[in-house]
Amino acid sequence: MRKLTVPIIALVLMTNACNAPKDTTGINLKNLDTTAVAGNDFYQYACGGWMKNNPLTGEYSRFGSFDKLRENNLNQLKDLVTGIASKGGSQGSIEQKIGDLYNMSMDSAKLNKDGYEPIKADLASIAALKSSSELVKLMPDLYLSGVDTYFAISVEADQMSSKENLVQTYQSGISLGEREYYLDNDAHTKEIREKYKAHVINMFKQVGFTDDQAKTNMEAVLKIETRLATAAYDNVKLRDPHANYNKMTVAELQKLVPAIEWNSYLNALGLKNTKVLSVSQKESLVEVGKIIESEPIANQIAYLQWKLIDGSASYLSDAIYTANFNFYGKVLSGKKEQRPRWKRSVDMVDGVLGEAVGQMYVKQYFPPAAKERMLKLVKNLQISLAERIKALPWMGDSTKAKAKEKLDAFYVKIGYPNKWRDYTGLDIKKDSYYANIVRSNRFDHAYKFDKAGKPVDKDEWLMTPQTVNAYYNPTTNEICFPAGILQPPFFDMNADDAFNYGAIGVVIGHEMTHGFDDQGCQFDKEGNLKNWWTADDKKNFDARTKGLADYFDAIEVAPGVKANGKFTLGENIADHGGLQVSFNAFKHATAEKPLTKADGYTPEQRFFLSYANVWAGNIRTEEISRLTKADPHSLGKWRVNGALPHIQAWYDAFGIKADNKLFVPVEKRVSIW
Repeated sequence: MRKLTVPIIALVLMTNACNAPKDTTGINLKNLDTTAVAGNDFYQYACGGWMKNNPLTGEYSRFGSFDKLRENNLNQLKDLVTGIASKGGSQGSIEQKIGDLYNMSMDSAKLNKDGYEPIKADLASIAALKSSSELVKLMPDLYLSGVDTYFAISVEADQMSSKENLVQTYQSGISLGEREYYLDNDAHTKEIREKYKAHVINMFKQVGFTDDQAKTNMEAVLKIETRLATAAYDNVKLRDPHANYNKMTVAELQKLVPAIEWNSYLNALGLKNTKVLSVSQKESLVEVGKIIESEPIANQIAYLQWKLIDGSASYLSDAIYTANFNFYGKVLSGKKEQRPRWKRSVDMVDGVLGEAVGQMYVKQYFPPAAKERMLKLVKNLQISLAERIKALPWMGDSTKAKAKEKLDAFYVKIGYPNKWRDYTGLDIKKDSYYANIVRSNRFDHAYKFDKAGKPVDKDEWLMTPQTVNAYYNPTTNEICFPAGILQPPFFDMNADDAFNYGAIGVVIGHEMTHGFDDQGCQFDKEGNLKNWWTADDKKNFDARTKGLADYFDAIEVAPGVKANGKFTLGENIADHGGLQVSFNAFKHATAEKPLTKADGYTPEQRFFLSYANVWAGNIRTEEISRLTKADPHSLGKWRVNGALPHIQAWYDAFGIKADNKLFVPVEKRVSIW
C-alpha cells in the first residue's frame, strides 16, 4: 500500500526528435472511426478504429498504444535475456546472474516439486513467536526479505532540504492496496471483499493449513488490515506534501510509538546512527503501535504469515501462482488468463538486474544520435513553456520570475544514466527461485539504506533505461525520458511536425508541467518544499485548478462510478499544460513553412488526432473500477475527452459547436499553464 506523498510523476512517452525528413503525416487512418462525431466523442472518432483492430486478449485487463510498445520492448529484452541464458557465464558474472535467474524462473518442474518449501522456515519462525516484543524483533528481517508488513521504510531526499537524504516511514501493510476496498460499502466493493476473504482462506490452505485454521487466520488478517486501512490517509491526502512531512527525532518517535524499540529496529535494518526521520503518515504509524500492543499474538502471527504468503506467491509453484492470479488478476482486474511464463520471467530479470540489462539494451537498441535529438526537442518545449508563463494574465511578475527560474533549472535526463549500478554484491544461486528473490530484496534494501545521511545523488536514475515510461521528480527538479520509450511507434522519423508535436511534444510538455502542477508548484527550483508564490497568485492558481478537479469529479467513467478529480488533478494539469505548451511550440516550428492539408486533415487536426492516438486502448469494466481507486492518471478516454474541451485550438481545428456533447462554454473552460 506504500504511496509516496509526492510521487515520481510519470507518463508514458514516445521518442526522439522532429528534425527528420517529413514524408508522411504519420496518421494511420485505420485508427479512426469517422462514423463518430468528433465534437460528441473525440476519443471514439480518433481511436475507434484502433480499438476495433486491437481487441483485448485474455492476459490483459487494459491494452493500449503504450502496451503495444511494451510488448515490443519485452520481445527485445527476451532476445537479450534468452541469448545470455542459453550460454551462461562465469560464476559471479552478470551473464551468470541473468542466465541462472531466468532459467530458475522458467523451471516449472522444480518450482512444482518445491511447492511452498522455500517459505516453510519463515512460516515456522513466525509461528514460533510468543510475544509482541519477539514479533517486533522479527519484523526488520521480514522487511529486508521483501515481506510488506505494517509499514514501510525508505531513504529519499528530505523535502525541506532536498540535497540531503532522509530516513522516512510510509503507511503500508494492506494487501488490497487501496483503503476503500476495506471501508466502502457499495455492492461492488462488498463483493470484492467477500472474494478476498475466500482468497485468503484458499492461500492459507495452499501452504498446508487446515480449513478451520485458514478461516480463523483470514478473520485475523481482515481485522488487522481493516484497522490499517481505517488509519491510512486516502489518495487525495497523500498528495499533500505538507500533510505527509513529519520530521522528528528517533527519541520523539519512541514516545509517539512506544510499542517498537526504534533504535534496535533501525539498527537491524542497517540504518545505524539514525537521529532524525520523517514519519510520513503519523496517524497510520500510531495505529500500528496500537495494533502491536492490543491484538492477540495469534492474530499478528496470522497477519505476518499472510503477508509472507501473499508476497511470495509469484515465485512458488504453479498451483500457488494460479490461486494468486485468480484473485488479483481475474477478480480485481478482469483478466482472463495468465501471462506466458517467459514474459513473467523476463520481467522478473528486468526487475532484479534492471541496469545491467539496461546497459545491454541501450547498446543494441538506442542510437546515440537519438539522445541529442531529444535534448533539442526538450529545449524547444522549455522555450514554449517560458513564453506561456510570461503571457499568463493571472500571475504577477515576481511569481513569473520564480517560475522561469525553476523552468531553467530543470535537470534533463535522456536515454540512460551516466554511470551504471554495480551488481557485484548480489549473489544468484541455484537453491530456489524464491531464495534468489529474497537475496535481491536484501541487496536492494542495503543499496537504498546506504544512502542515509549522505547527499542526494542527482545522477541516479529512478527508472531503468528500458522502461516504457517517463517521470518528473520534484525534489531533484528533473525530467527523465528513458531509452525504452524513445523509439517507434510513437515517434515517426518520416512524419511531419503536426504528428510529432501532437504526440512526443505533448508528453514532454506534460512532464515539464508536472513541475508546476498542484504538487510540483509547492517545490522551488532546488527541489525544496518552499513557497515561491505571492498570496494572490497562489489563490488564482488554486481557483483554476479547483475548476479542473470539479470538472473531472463530474465525469462518470462507468455506471455509478465517478472519476476522482482531486486524486487525478496533478496528471490532468500536466495533460492540459502539455497540450497548450506543445501546440504553441508546434505553431512556432511551422510558422515560416506552414504545413498543408494532407490525408484529408489540416495540420492542426492532425496534431490533435496524434495526441488522441497516444491514449488509444481497450479496458475491462473491472479495471476501470480498480484504476479509479488506485491510479492518479485519468483513464485514457478521459485524457482525450476530458482534456481537449478546455483547449480552444481543438475547437478551432474541428469546428466544435455549442450543440456538441463535449462543448464547454468559454467562461467555464480551465486555463492554467
